[in-house]
Amino acid sequence: MLKIEHYKNLEKLEQTIAKAALIDFLYTNLDRFRDSKSAIEKAIDYAFSKDAGRGGFILVAYNNDRIVGAVVMVHTGMVEFIPEYYLVYIAVDANMRGQGVGARLMQEAFDQADGDIALHVEYDNPAQHLYERMGFATKYAEMRWKRS
Repeated sequence: MLKIEHYKNLEKLEQTIAKAALIDFLYTNLDRFRDSKSAIEKAIDYAFSKDAGRGGFILVAYNNDRIVGAVVMVHTGMVEFIPEYYLVYIAVDANMRGQGVGARLMQEAFDQADGDIALHVEYDNPAQHLYERMGFATKYAEMRWKRS
């Protein structure tokens, strides 16, 4: 039976699962779209930050006490011109994909966020179809400049 837990601080998360285990889950299940473990940890720390303009939440889906999905959502500290929330990571265990876990996590993220949500998805990421079904639309092309 799928159960989704909502975490707003590290203390509550670690009553159920160690932060390192969540980082490992995300790292493994983001597959070829993954970031480094260091980047994942920074996103989790940002989501749990109490600093002004920061914060967010983490959702973890469990099936029989085993992690099968997770979302890291951060508050951008902005409103109107940039969405209030940014969905940094969503990952579902490879063995549970196609069973509605991602959609359930997305819907829970919508319910928990009290503002608009943005995300980035690579063009060849199959999750793009889930995002579109859940109501996300492509409004802008992202462009990045990197300092050499």
